[in-house]
Amino acid sequence: MDYKRILTIQDISCVGQCSLTVALPIISACGVETCILPSAVLSTHTGGFKGFTFRDLTEDIPGIRKRWQAEGILFDAVYTGYLGSAKQIDYVKDIIAAMRRPGAPAVVDPAMADNGRLYTGFDAAFVEAMKTLIAVGDVVLPNITEACLLTGAEYRERYDEAYVLDLARRLYALGAKTVVLTGVSYKPETTGVAIYDGKALRYYEHRHLNGGCHGTGDIYASAFVGGLMNGFAVYDAARIAADYTVRCIENTQGDPDHWYGAKFETALPELIQMLGRA
Repeated sequence: MDYKRILTIQDISCVGQCSLTVALPIISACGVETCILPSAVLSTHTGGFKGFTFRDLTEDIPGIRKRWQAEGILFDAVYTGYLGSAKQIDYVKDIIAAMRRPGAPAVVDPAMADNGRLYTGFDAAFVEAMKTLIAVGDVVLPNITEACLLTGAEYRERYDEAYVLDLARRLYALGAKTVVLTGVSYKPETTGVAIYDGKALRYYEHRHLNGGCHGTGDIYASAFVGGLMNGFAVYDAARIAADYTVRCIENTQGDPDHWYGAKFETALPELIQMLGRA
């Protein structure tokens, strides 16, 4: 298999096991060269820590891109996560347009909301800007909350397959070529991911674990990208990422001191096995 190089664009939360501190080790463990473009630097993630620091790196992005282009650097995929400002989205779209090899996918995780509300620091203007990034995504990875914000659909905590299919179709109508909806749960004891390619909705279900962890969306997206770069089809990459994320949560449960993230490192050997790289 060819050695692939990807670019992931998201923040560095120095403590908290999310964003780049998750994406870089997971994708690297999948055997893929992982280049990074930090969108911001935070002392910690924003979920449960108080008084965190935040440095916006928006104005650094054009200069970095210029130097890469001067060096002739191209990527076999671009994967976006948490972006620090709406202005960054235009810069990121320029990078996606100019710095991918032919056929290289753009994977967009619109990391901005969960549990029915936006994360700290985001607003309606950011949601509108994110819609334009969704439009250039080959694969988009929203959770239910993000899907509702992006499409104007009513947010529900209880729903059926018709509701999920409607969300997926709305996202597809925004321009996304393939939709992977995460955290889709039709009954209390299970959850899963729903995959839509414009033709059919497929669902992969696994058991639901009580007491989730911060950063599992980033763990999932990074493992998904790793699977995709190893030649797995979207559905299989989505399945592998789901199984790996469940294992990360299982390995963290029972440790009240580790409330801020999931022990994803402990399950990396299993992810490597799932990809057939062991």
